[in-house]
Amino acid sequence: MIIGVPKEIKTHENRVSLQPGGVLQFRRNGHKVLVESGAGLGSGFSDEMYVENGAEMVSSAEEVWSSSEMIMKVKEPVAVEYPRMRRGQIIFTYFHFAASRELTEAVQESGAIAIAYETVEKKDGSLPLLVPMSEVAGRMAAQEGAKYLEKATGGRGVLMGGIPGVPPANVIVLGGGIVGVNAAKIAAGMGANTVILDLNIPRLRYLDDVMPKNVRTLYSTEGNIRALLPHTDLVIGAVLIPGAKAPSLIRRDMLSLMRPGTVMVDVAIDQGGCFETSKPTTHDDPIYIIDDVVHYCVANMPGAVPYTSTLGLTNVTLPYAVQIANKGWKRALNEDPELKMGLNIADGKIVYKYVADAFDMAYTPAGEVM
Repeated sequence: MIIGVPKEIKTHENRVSLQPGGVLQFRRNGHKVLVESGAGLGSGFSDEMYVENGAEMVSSAEEVWSSSEMIMKVKEPVAVEYPRMRRGQIIFTYFHFAASRELTEAVQESGAIAIAYETVEKKDGSLPLLVPMSEVAGRMAAQEGAKYLEKATGGRGVLMGGIPGVPPANVIVLGGGIVGVNAAKIAAGMGANTVILDLNIPRLRYLDDVMPKNVRTLYSTEGNIRALLPHTDLVIGAVLIPGAKAPSLIRRDMLSLMRPGTVMVDVAIDQGGCFETSKPTTHDDPIYIIDDVVHYCVANMPGAVPYTSTLGLTNVTLPYAVQIANKGWKRALNEDPELKMGLNIADGKIVYKYVADAFDMAYTPAGEVM
């Protein structure tokens, strides 16, 4: 199979979908790898490093897309890439379809095979290709929240850890999954008083046992959230429903409960956001203010730390990609139930129910296209 690695073109997206060592693994399995020149530079990987491992460097994205049977990316295709997708071509990347009807329809029209990192799912419900980026995004959420609490960036002017005689910041984390736990760890490590809210009581019991003393747990209800907001400095939205649009847990009217300069970081923005007032932002222009509340809604947070993120991501995506290349997508998915869960769109049909439900579109069971 010919595997193509185009350069990511989303604003400040410096990750790359395949590190040089991955090229070698594909080559060992008899496959050809085309890499767009400069694709790895943002993550610290030169063209020479790819060539040394057996890649063929090409000068344009168009050549990568037109010559490859499987495209590996990090972020979803953007508008300029829609015409490059073609019928039967496998695209293996983060899609987050439920956040974009335009993207969903573009992939349908192309006839491409869309296998989404974010919905590959193990028997226990864990999402192995989301875990490393969720870890990065969660840790960054606390880090960026601390930054934007500074007065010069629009925040209240609160130091996360306080100082002797002055209380630390109060942080609430909505969601006790991978993102939420990592956000809480960093916030608590900075010294902030941190509350994790979740609906899963066994999960809350577990977190109550293992988290630091300055982290407490609370069952997630609108009433509990409203009670916390007047005393909160930083809100981190870390709610995920695999493949589906995130629920809005902070509505517009709730902003009036917060003090001016409170910061909200929406890590769920890739899935539509879990604050009603959220809209995607970029690393170039990361924040906006509504009702004196600072909103940070960067849709590709891990792109700010591309070396760490690329290594973490490719460690987990490569084994699945090699399976697809070795067996073809139908056999690979039929033999691996985890990977089969990643199939979202094939031959113009939506085969992942949450995506169909997000836009009230027709759903086709995956078995019918395989």
